[in-house]
Amino acid sequence: MERQNFSTGTPWESLAGYSRAVRVGPFVYVSGTTASDASGQIQHPGDLYGQAIYIYQKIEGALKAVGASLQDVVRTRVYVTNMDEWQQATRAHHEVFQDIRPANTLVEVSRLATPDMLVEIEVDAYIMHEAQA
Repeated sequence: MERQNFSTGTPWESLAGYSRAVRVGPFVYVSGTTASDASGQIQHPGDLYGQAIYIYQKIEGALKAVGASLQDVVRTRVYVTNMDEWQQATRAHHEVFQDIRPANTLVEVSRLATPDMLVEIEVDAYIMHEAQA
């Protein structure tokens, strides 16, 4: 099987040496994704829900770049820095995945790479059917 790497060119990817998404056959793995834009600026500071929605949009773009979609997602992992705000994370997850219903994990972590990062999300996908061009 051929390996396909996709990078968005953000400073974090080159600094740490990773790809935003990796596809091997029908399997797609999207790295832990935060609400930083292409220049590394955090979007929606102080707003966990806003950051989560922004992250899901980034993830959707990474999936599309390797021939997958949100409908192919089979597992999500959501890391929050404050479990007292879990409702914001689950509201965003529900809006994106309510009909897809992947397996999900939600955990609190002591911190992320910068204090402004309130949530980090990673997903795994399995492409059952190739998109028609």
